[in-house]
Amino acid sequence: MNAVSVLPRAAGRPVRAAASAAHRWIDDSRKAPLLTLLVWTLIVLMIVPEGFDYKSLSSNAMPASGGAVSRLLWLGLLGGGLLVLVWRSALAWLLFSRLNLFFLIFLVLATASIAWSIEPAVTTRRMIRLYTVVGVGAAFTLACWHERRYQQLMRPVLTAMLAGSIVFGMLYPTLAIHQSTSYELAGAWRGLTNHKNTLGAISSITAIFWFHAWLAREVRPLTALFCGAIAMTTLLLSRSSTALVTTLFVFGLLLMLLRSPPNLRRWMPLIITLFVAALLTYALAVLRLVPGTDLLLKPIVMITGKDLTFTGRSDIWALLNEHIRFSPLLGSGYGAYWTGPIPGSPSYVMMQKLHFYPGSAHNGYLEIVNDLGALGLLCLGGYLLTHVAQSLALLRIDRNQAALFLALFFQQAVSNLSETHWLSVMNVDFVIVTLASFALARAHLQSDLRRYFGEPQPAPSPTRAS
Repeated sequence: MNAVSVLPRAAGRPVRAAASAAHRWIDDSRKAPLLTLLVWTLIVLMIVPEGFDYKSLSSNAMPASGGAVSRLLWLGLLGGGLLVLVWRSALAWLLFSRLNLFFLIFLVLATASIAWSIEPAVTTRRMIRLYTVVGVGAAFTLACWHERRYQQLMRPVLTAMLAGSIVFGMLYPTLAIHQSTSYELAGAWRGLTNHKNTLGAISSITAIFWFHAWLAREVRPLTALFCGAIAMTTLLLSRSSTALVTTLFVFGLLLMLLRSPPNLRRWMPLIITLFVAALLTYALAVLRLVPGTDLLLKPIVMITGKDLTFTGRSDIWALLNEHIRFSPLLGSGYGAYWTGPIPGSPSYVMMQKLHFYPGSAHNGYLEIVNDLGALGLLCLGGYLLTHVAQSLALLRIDRNQAALFLALFFQQAVSNLSETHWLSVMNVDFVIVTLASFALARAHLQSDLRRYFGEPQPAPSPTRAS
């Protein structure tokens, strides 16, 4: 959709009855397939291992670089996003002015961390991927936009990947199912992803999308039931207890948001605020940043069946906290710590003391502290609180859409207690949440555009040459 650059000066003004032809707001969806392909390609690249090489997943080493096809695809995504940003530059300025401020601060901080990174080359590669995700996220909200475009883009591609995981598991079980004899991994499916926890996280998000679609009456009940069943099947096959508990929790939240009695709805902002406060408290308890908070973990232990070490994760956290002490304010540099089980690297201590290489902090909050220090943690906190505040503001305008954004927030807030997803370009969850941040900003921009321009006008049909 096209809009003029005078909107910031006209914010809050009533709709003008007679806008000039130059100031029309045009609804143009002719390039929707190309932008859809851009987003879907990014999602698939983030889920599927490099070159479909599932045999190499047993190695924890970080690849030095991707293959020629992979690099070409990533360059195409980066270039495609930049082209749309230039094409819609006036609208892009309006969009970024409504984007979560702390996300922009995170981009600046992560970029600046190249200067103090313990592995500058690794941080630089991470930043290129980060810019690509941001470019694609902005592009899909700058053209061919409508209020339900975000979930209509996400649901098909995620469901297709889960359905493909089931087929892959039946045809190639030794590749799609973990062959480890450890209790946590034995018999657990990873499908088309690289790990059972990744499959569980994607299944959880997809199930939430379809449950929301059913509650919001965006799709037929049978469609929601069938596609939701695919997501729940892969969720159970992944044997990810955290993902299962998180999904059920978010289902309850969505029911409260969309099907609660009218008298209860006015209390929803307060209830959401209390939920957020509880989650942040649990995040501090897991990290042991506040003495005496271990007692708060016992309900999680009882629900998930894990011990207080969260299946050995506390040993990883202890070693990371020792490393964080070397640079508590700025961290080690964005994405620079986990370079593989290479002798001499800082993360090799995991092999020496734990005799395995976890590959991540298995806690999104601690990972941010390790990468970007206390400043990064403050940035993450601001990002999360701003996301909730923007979603609550949208609740008054579009309850269905705001409920989805809140549901995704809580799914991520809980899963990041034991997995690393926050602001991590190595996980597809980050792509999904980043697209949600841009969609949330566009939802608020859409409201402002309507207030100033009214409803968008159809794009003129191309005239035939006489």
